[in-house]
Amino acid sequence: MEEPVAAANQPALPQAVFHTRGLRKTYVVGEITIEALRGIDLELYAGEFAVLLGASGSGKSTLLNILGGLDTPTAGTVHYLDHELGQANDRELTRFRREHVGFVFQFYNLIPSLTARENVAIVTEIATHGLAPEDALAIVGLADRMDHFPAQLSGGEQQRVAIARAIAKSPDVLLCDEPTGALDSQTGILVLEALAQVNTKLGTTTVVITHNVVIADMADRVIHLHDGRVAEITRNAERRPARELRW
Repeated sequence: MEEPVAAANQPALPQAVFHTRGLRKTYVVGEITIEALRGIDLELYAGEFAVLLGASGSGKSTLLNILGGLDTPTAGTVHYLDHELGQANDRELTRFRREHVGFVFQFYNLIPSLTARENVAIVTEIATHGLAPEDALAIVGLADRMDHFPAQLSGGEQQRVAIARAIAKSPDVLLCDEPTGALDSQTGILVLEALAQVNTKLGTTTVVITHNVVIADMADRVIHLHDGRVAEITRNAERRPARELRW
């Protein structure tokens, strides 16, 4: 579903970072065919904070995985700038993920034997234009916890280390799959504040998928998914700070 084109007297929309048309994904499990995506037409714009909102099974994670080069579509097209990801081979997708995309998942996947700083440094050592681990951790509010091990950190702090690790390579896009799903609301708000900080301070295009409708208030745009389709796209007049959210 496309949004209306801006009127002549309005400022032009930012560059579309992602552009999909007729995007479909079908899984075959034994004799059962599952249509996870059923024709997604969508743009995601440079520097925006977008929320993909929908119930479990609506296609959110499948769409995010295709955008991030972790999966490929069954049909349709998906472009990152002028690159058609649906036609890319494994090597090209690996390079795309390494150079352009940061991922944050529901579970932190930190290495227990490494400090927060060392967990982040794993990424900066292979990044071409990465941030210093100390700088990435400072952005997410962990400047005073960088020499602690995961077991010494709360769940929210571990998730913020995961965010720092994702942004340490200076990705153009940050894709987040239920980043607050394993956290209580108070801790989740701290994580959302860290994501908002990354978006505003670094200008990183940030996409968060969630089933929590409250989180939609902090987005520039909200893409509502239902049964593998874009049901509606709404734009918030203003973004609500994460600290004002309650669920």
